[in-house]
Amino acid sequence: MNEKFKTLFFVKSSLISLYLALTIPIPFISSEKLKILSIITFVFGLFLIINITNDCVNTCDNKVSYETSFISKIFGKKNWEIFWKDIKLIKSLPTSQGSKVYYFITNKNESFLVPQRVENFERFVSIIKNKTKQNIMEITYISPLWTYKLLTALSILMIIGEIIAFVI
Repeated sequence: MNEKFKTLFFVKSSLISLYLALTIPIPFISSEKLKILSIITFVFGLFLIINITNDCVNTCDNKVSYETSFISKIFGKKNWEIFWKDIKLIKSLPTSQGSKVYYFITNKNESFLVPQRVENFERFVSIIKNKTKQNIMEITYISPLWTYKLLTALSILMIIGEIIAFVI
């Protein structure tokens, strides 16, 4: 059975809203000579940030795969695909922020980062557990969801503040 897991909505919304909060003022404060260039750059940047937040994970009976967009590939992210039978273990490593990241380790000792920012994450973890027969119940989101929600809320407040500042 094929299942697709898209990037978590709160991750997308936090990144896009932060981009907007940081860049919306630029076209308004730029000089008249640079106004058109700043608008074009703003729209292009928005296109890029929306595009690079559209990665997804696909699972089926035989394999798991990670798909990035064309733009993400330009910036160095790569698609990958692993057959379930080739995964020998799932290894955890601590991050500098105190959480953990996980890697699929293949029979050829290749490492592939387990995506931890996907929607329906619990379902994704259960598929991994069923297909690899490994006890991986400690796998969670890389960051608590409230951090993405807080970043989105703060970014929206910044946007509102910027709009009020320019209107008044």
